[in-house]
Parts: sequence; C-alpha cells; structure tokens
Amino acid sequence: MAVEAEVLNELHRLRARMPQLRGALAASADGLVLARDMPDVEAESLAALTAAALGVGRRMADLAARGEFRELLVRGAGGYVATYAAGPSAVLTLLADDRVNVGRLHLEGRRSGTRIAQLVAEGSPADPPRLPGDPPAPTVRGRILGSLPVRIPPQSRHEP
Repeated sequence: MAVEAEVLNELHRLRARMPQLRGALAASADGLVLARDMPDVEAESLAALTAAALGVGRRMADLAARGEFRELLVRGAGGYVATYAAGPSAVLTLLADDRVNVGRLHLEGRRSGTRIAQLVAEGSPADPPRLPGDPPAPTVRGRILGSLPVRIPPQSRHEP
C-alpha cells in the first residue's frame, strides 16, 4: 500500500476516535498535501499555511530555547487548529470544534503525528536516486536531507 493511502487511513481512524474533529490534514514540511480528510476546507492552502506555521513554530522554539518544535495550537471563535510535528519532514493539522477536550486532542494528535512520521520514514528511500555526476547528498548525523536529487552546477574557478 502506498504511503499516502496508509496516511489517509490513519487520518480516518483519528477522526473516528474523535467525533469533534472536523478535518485532518497530513502535509510535507514544505507544504504539499500528503493526505486529507477534511470536507469544506481548501486543503492545498491549509497545507501551505501549515508549512509556514511550522517554520515559524520551529524558529520560535529555537529562539526561546525550548527545544525541538512539537506542536502549535490556535483557537478561533469556532474552534481549534492544532498542528503537530510528524517527524522531520511532515506535519499533521487538525481542525476541531470549540467543545473538543483539548487534552484528548493533544493526546490523539501526538499519537497520530508519531504514526504518520513512521509511515513517511518507512516510505522514503534511504538513498534517493542520484544522477551520474551529482554531488553527494547532504546529510545531517548520517541522514540524507530531502528526497529529490539535487544538481548543483559546477562553479567555475576564477583565479587571479
């Protein structure tokens, strides 16, 4: 089964466990929709805003010396928008009614975020395809960054 289908199944299970959820969205950290279970909401726009919020949240946590970003909660007059880190390359966003139990929302959101992170990690190739002549893939602590080959043009050397 494709990663997107498994992530969608996780979103369906999450919404079945929490009837107060009005929508669930899994997106890549760069704002692309992985899976969605949210009627009446423009998922692509929400995914893009979620990626922006993720970037701001990560920066705020870093600047405030609070450690790695985990979650962000926004409360509006009609309910909540909760965003949870789902590993280093994905994010989970939930839309909930105003009457939701926020503790349960966090509990279920964190669990699903962890599960989605596992699904995305299992579905990502350990070594993305490389083209002949490509430079080595950038890594952090031995993990390859990104999933697409990056072609960096050779720089010409201008020696005086």
